[in-house]
Amino acid sequence: MTGASVFEGIRAYWNTRDDELYVFKLAEHMERLRQSMKVMRMKSTLTDEMISSCIELLARNEFREDVHIIFVAYVGFGDGFGALTDPLEEGFFITAVPRPPTKATIDGVRVCVSSWSRIADDAMPPRVKAAANYQNSRLALMEARVNGYDNAILLNSRGTVSEAASACVFIVRGGELLTPPVTAGILESITRSTLIRIFRERFNRTVTVREIDRTELYLAEEAFICGSGYEIMPIISIDGIVVGNGRRGPVTGKIQDYYFAVVRAEERDYTEWRTAVYHPERIFS
Repeated sequence: MTGASVFEGIRAYWNTRDDELYVFKLAEHMERLRQSMKVMRMKSTLTDEMISSCIELLARNEFREDVHIIFVAYVGFGDGFGALTDPLEEGFFITAVPRPPTKATIDGVRVCVSSWSRIADDAMPPRVKAAANYQNSRLALMEARVNGYDNAILLNSRGTVSEAASACVFIVRGGELLTPPVTAGILESITRSTLIRIFRERFNRTVTVREIDRTELYLAEEAFICGSGYEIMPIISIDGIVVGNGRRGPVTGKIQDYYFAVVRAEERDYTEWRTAVYHPERIFS
């Protein structure tokens, strides 16, 4: 049914040295998909066979490059938007396409604060990764592009920072790392939680999770957006106000370099986060 589908966007990264394609945090993405399906009152169940089909899809297509996987759970058409139809047809499908790194990963993006507000949990729950929710992001993103920006940051109904269009937001202010809480109307981002953990365990840096005012964006020394799709992308200006020196800052650069080393298995830490496609028997320590 239109708008009722839930999905996951999952990344896989190619490592030439290992001759291997690594899927990043597959289990975590599948758990979030289960949670989205539960909130949407879907009755189907994800099976181990369905999850392993992600790996099979990549292997059969013999990908030797970075890949973006979309795993979708959907419901069919029915009376009363499906609420009056029992049983309602449900199903799954998976797609995978090459997705190389973008230039903006290093050069950064120019963003604006959107005139559109972020959806709220009492209207369309943002923590559910539903297709319908992304119309909110699309409206903000299209407005930003028309006005000459690369992306947009949405505020929530309280007027504080929620997230960018399809990505979470981090800023550095007064040397402190900040990011909005999940109750600010954000998707419960896997990339966001990954970075919070890396900052704590590898860089001995605590990320403060709190409400962020709009004007704090203008005063930030650094800012970046993150997500499976956007990965980690520096913000170089907000509403035309330059962030820092207008280039990728040192904190952003450090977390970016380490993150990409981890997802590609160039850094051997966090082996449990990676699923090998072609040589699953290998264990690196």
